[in-house]
Amino acid sequence: MDYLGTEYKRKGSFAYAWAMDESSDERERGVTMTVSVKYFDSKNYHVVLLDSPGHKDFVPNLISGTAQADAAILVVDASIGAFEAGMVGMTGMGQTKEHAQIIRSFGLEHIIVAINKLDSVEYSQGRFDLIKLQLGSFLRSCGFKESGLKWVPLSTMENQNLVEPPSNIRLLSWYNGGCLLDAIDFIPPPSRYISKPLILPICDVISSRTLGQLAVSGKLEAGAIRVGSKVIVMPSGTVATVRTIERNGANCNVARAGDNVCIGLQNIGDDQLTSGGTLCHVDFPVQIASVLELKILVLEISTPILVGFQVEFHVHHAKASARVEKIISLIDQRTGEILKKAPRMLSGKQSAIIIVNLDREVCVEEFATCRALGRVFLRSSGSTIAVGIVNRILEQS
Repeated sequence: MDYLGTEYKRKGSFAYAWAMDESSDERERGVTMTVSVKYFDSKNYHVVLLDSPGHKDFVPNLISGTAQADAAILVVDASIGAFEAGMVGMTGMGQTKEHAQIIRSFGLEHIIVAINKLDSVEYSQGRFDLIKLQLGSFLRSCGFKESGLKWVPLSTMENQNLVEPPSNIRLLSWYNGGCLLDAIDFIPPPSRYISKPLILPICDVISSRTLGQLAVSGKLEAGAIRVGSKVIVMPSGTVATVRTIERNGANCNVARAGDNVCIGLQNIGDDQLTSGGTLCHVDFPVQIASVLELKILVLEISTPILVGFQVEFHVHHAKASARVEKIISLIDQRTGEILKKAPRMLSGKQSAIIIVNLDREVCVEEFATCRALGRVFLRSSGSTIAVGIVNRILEQS
């Protein structure tokens, strides 16, 4: 733990980021780039912590990390100017807003808003209340319910309100709502789809001596997996054998829906494994497709979406270049009622049914069949421009 006291590339505020940002590139830049996984125990849970990047250059990795989460901690910088920059960007969609929209679009209902760096504003209750008012209004507009929001003031640099109640008298004078660790324990346990056929979206393909020559990592979205069992790897369609299972850094014989695991495989080549693929029950392979009908919500954008518009398509851990093939209709976001057929373009905050044509096939399911493989994101020029679901699969293999 000696690294915790080391200055982070002459940036004192990044000193503790070394605990999660382990790669040389991350430490050189002072920016979280990949999804780092750590484990700890609270009173109620064994917590899998997925530290996802917030920098705009690495939002695709944020999407990949959020795909594996049951709940979220949204860390907000309370210092003057920093919060405001996170709310308003070049297109009106700042990074804080984009992150919150992505979190909600993955179906996460519980979010802890950790308002950090309050030491920089003298632990001002006024500053905390202002952030809570402005951000709270946006979160509710995204679909978060008040019961799913928990607001926690803290200062990581001064170790205030993280795992113990605050000791700073300025914070104690107006806050008694529990520390960050307490807030995690108040999140209700998620439901699991253990009785359904196996679905494990592949987050990463790794090489490990302990797991075998080839291994994949990810979260079991449905079903269970056992050492020695056969699985079908999509989109290649190759049948492989489970050699080893590692859960929470330890070997085990069985893993079930909700577990974050590494799976060592045998009888398969490295050219048949890819991030964005899926491990499935041999009798229930997921679909692969390249033409999809989507139901989307357009976010705050500066350039309208037209037919022919090129986008970056994201679904679970898969991404592909795509083209907007057709804009079928504008719809009411709440009722689904058709407001206008075949509109010429889409603007910010509109909901619509569109058809996209991907440049390659991806593992996907209609949202009504499998939510984990049916939530999609469209990005362009480094920003998320729309979120939505797979309404229908139009062409599949």
